[in-house]
Amino acid sequence: MDSPSRLQEDIQAVRERDPAARTALEVFLTSPGVCALGWHRVANWLWRWEWFLVARIVSSLSRWFTGIEIHPGATLGRRLVIDHGMGVVIGETAVVGDDCLIYHGVTLGGKIQASRDETTGKRHPTLGNGVLVGAGAAILGPVTIGDGATVAALSVVLTDIPAGALALGIPAKVKKPPKAK
Repeated sequence: MDSPSRLQEDIQAVRERDPAARTALEVFLTSPGVCALGWHRVANWLWRWEWFLVARIVSSLSRWFTGIEIHPGATLGRRLVIDHGMGVVIGETAVVGDDCLIYHGVTLGGKIQASRDETTGKRHPTLGNGVLVGAGAAILGPVTIGDGATVAALSVVLTDIPAGALALGIPAKVKKPPKAK
């Protein structure tokens, strides 16, 4: 399991990115995102040890307490901030990089499959490091969002988004291409 330093990193990340977060104690006691990440670490540990039912129960309890649904099989990076959090859904094969910021109502989900045979393997998005996902956005299917990209609020992403880009709309299109190097 994770050391207390992981929790301290989570709390510090919230304090750095949320101007309403006044103290570490306040964040620890009142942040649904920090709470959900803690529950997820337990559920993910159980999942990796193939205690699938117990992991799903822990995940369900977390959803009940926080309003944030994170599948125990999801892979989450360090210093992830889930701000407000209510209605966030993160699917089983989703991968979220380090230093990401996810607002309320975001879905990192799968697309509708034509048959049961298509439900194996990678079905959910991968977010690079430093990705920001605005409120109500949906990123669906095994797409990749590059490092430092921004997905605007209420956008629906169905294709890969390059690093540093701004994706916006339904379906999302790249509106601000990444800066040339």
